[in-house]
Amino acid sequence: MKKIIPVIVIVVIGISVLYTLQGGETEEEYIERIVEERERTERFMQSSDESPFAPEDITYKGLRFFEPKPAYKVRARLTPIQNKKLLKMPTSTGEEEKYIRYAYADFEIEGQQARLLVLQPFDSQTKLFVPFADATSGGETYGGGRYMDIEMPARTGSKSIKLDFNKAYNPYCAYNPTYSCPLPPKENILAFPVEAGEKAYKE
Repeated sequence: MKKIIPVIVIVVIGISVLYTLQGGETEEEYIERIVEERERTERFMQSSDESPFAPEDITYKGLRFFEPKPAYKVRARLTPIQNKKLLKMPTSTGEEEKYIRYAYADFEIEGQQARLLVLQPFDSQTKLFVPFADATSGGETYGGGRYMDIEMPARTGSKSIKLDFNKAYNPYCAYNPTYSCPLPPKENILAFPVEAGEKAYKE
């Protein structure tokens, strides 16, 4: 005679599996972590000698963010670029910075299908870089686009990567024009709004 598993047990198992897949972090814990990270960033901007606001003629008036939204943390399908080529990206000051075309990340966010080019800094073997612009750029967010930093996948040939738009941040030139900041490549200009991460700085 087959045993019948009660529906409540199945639900509990399902929740447990989902919890595990999310790295053992609940939605509330995730939001709390994002808020704490933003508070640390605020303290750095306000008091560090390495802050773009360190010069006396640059006034710090506080950063602004969209509310943390778990839906903007997505897992993207990673398509490695086989013949990795050097990409010379123009910067806000008319210079160039070198990056390696690492992979494409395909994902869905709030019903929108999208693809972003993932770059590897020329001098790093552990970090990846995703500069992007979207429909909020030049309005609610900085016109020169925003950045996301990502850890290099631990396994060679990994087929997915996490993108967390709640961690999208402004380049330093958004606060201080003396900084030279790379501009997002045309592949990374999204047609829809990404209402997550840091907003435009208001002087």
